[in-house]
Amino acid sequence: MMPATTLAGPLAEPPAETLDPSVSEGDATPVSAASKPRENLVHSLHDEVLTRLREFIVEGNLAAGARVPERLLCERFGISRTPLREALKVLASEGLIDLLPNRGARVRRIGEREIVELFDVMGGLEALAGRLACERITETAFAEIERLHHEMYGHYLRRDLHGYFACNQAIHDRIVQAADNAPLSATYASFAGRLRRARYSANLDANRDRWGEAMREHEEILDALRRRAGAELSDILFRHLRNKRKAAADREAASPALGETTAGENA
Repeated sequence: MMPATTLAGPLAEPPAETLDPSVSEGDATPVSAASKPRENLVHSLHDEVLTRLREFIVEGNLAAGARVPERLLCERFGISRTPLREALKVLASEGLIDLLPNRGARVRRIGEREIVELFDVMGGLEALAGRLACERITETAFAEIERLHHEMYGHYLRRDLHGYFACNQAIHDRIVQAADNAPLSATYASFAGRLRRARYSANLDANRDRWGEAMREHEEILDALRRRAGAELSDILFRHLRNKRKAAADREAASPALGETTAGENA
């Protein structure tokens, strides 16, 4: 199992709607002024739960194939099951978990062959994105990628994989955005979620310094993008994903299969 993530304190669920006291009880309707803030609170809660739950799973706090312990997570987040289950639906659409009819959810296990095939597709998509980005990226967009790169390097020096990975994924997303191609962006997004967990775990390869290797590859990525060297960046990105594919596939092959139940919560 990968290093555990420390979750923050309980999340505040939105308060009940405020009724206009000047209206009789039978005709009472929510005050419009209070309705909008409550709507914002609902969205804020949903986004916060989704982000923290996604990070919790991506960073290996639940093993592949393990059941998602809803009761324990609700207690940990300080929320009811409703926002948790809404977040689980989104993670299922991203390919991180599988929803089990009347049995909750389970962390999706990606087989070694599927990992290889998905990384090859992602390598092709990112290679195309790199070539197009070199043709279309603005100076402002490049400056943001450069800023994220330096921030990521700081996390690497501190051995903060959580912060490193957040910056890393933002860089890859920004390159795809800079390609300015809607079909490419949509296709990339449909695959990215399914590999997010594998991309994180690839940095933990015990047989070689994959994390350091990835950092050096990102130096090459930034340099090629700075020079707008499209063909070169395309090759670097494909090789970057191919190297990550090898590390991820090796970890998946070494990972033991799990049953459907999780300690602390039965089916």
